[in-house]
Amino acid sequence: MNGTSEVHADGGRDRDAEGRARNARPRDGLGRPLPYGVDGVARQPEGVVRSPVDTVTEAQALLDAGKPFHAHEVFEDAWKSGPEEESGLWRGLAQLAVGLTHSARGNTTGGARLLRRGAGAVEEWASRAGRDRPYDMDLTDVVAWARDLAAVVERDDKAIDAGASAPRLRGSTPR
Repeated sequence: MNGTSEVHADGGRDRDAEGRARNARPRDGLGRPLPYGVDGVARQPEGVVRSPVDTVTEAQALLDAGKPFHAHEVFEDAWKSGPEEESGLWRGLAQLAVGLTHSARGNTTGGARLLRRGAGAVEEWASRAGRDRPYDMDLTDVVAWARDLAAVVERDDKAIDAGASAPRLRGSTPR
């Protein structure tokens, strides 16, 4: 996600190399904008075409590092560049990453809602595709993780540690 462009004191807007409005504010590890001039976390490049296996590997590394916002961008690239028949899988995984992001930011209502929505999307895709282990991901385990975490987030009503709460996409997710 690019966010919105910012108007600077001089009236100019952040622009990319093609002249499109882009928010260039630095971001923290959960994707929240920081003031200009502050060091932030490097953004994920947009529009990268990866193999599905590379997508899962890169997203898992970002999730493990407590950067679910960045993992969502990796899933979003797969959703937009991959085959149409897999778009529901990658969109659902992106929703799970956004749900984890919101939960870590302390937005417990939105986080739980997105975790459940993403779980439903992943589960529906797996059922329709007849695949519960695409690219070595354990979708049954990922769906259970998301629903369990949504319940914890609602019950505790406080921000969670994104890295400690991250799923294991290829199985053995701690609950």
